[in-house]
Amino acid sequence: MVHGEHLHQSHPDLVKRLKRADGHLQNVIEMMVSGRDCADIAQQLHAVEKAVSAAKKLLIHDHLDHCLEEVAASPRDFGKAIADFKDITKYL
Repeated sequence: MVHGEHLHQSHPDLVKRLKRADGHLQNVIEMMVSGRDCADIAQQLHAVEKAVSAAKKLLIHDHLDHCLEEVAASPRDFGKAIADFKDITKYL
């Protein structure tokens, strides 16, 4: 696995999700600048946080599925795959 060549099936969907979350975050910033109520801002920040967290989980789960398929096809890389699993799961 070479970094930079990782394009999983979920990546286009994740890009859309993250762009939507980014737009939502920009709206939250505007809410703050315009002096909106803190409770409203906190609620919207919570929604952004949940969206980013869900995207991260999807990315990690898709990565793990993809890596499992690679290990099944090429068991000689098993040790590296285990190290990669341990590395990425710390972000769950």
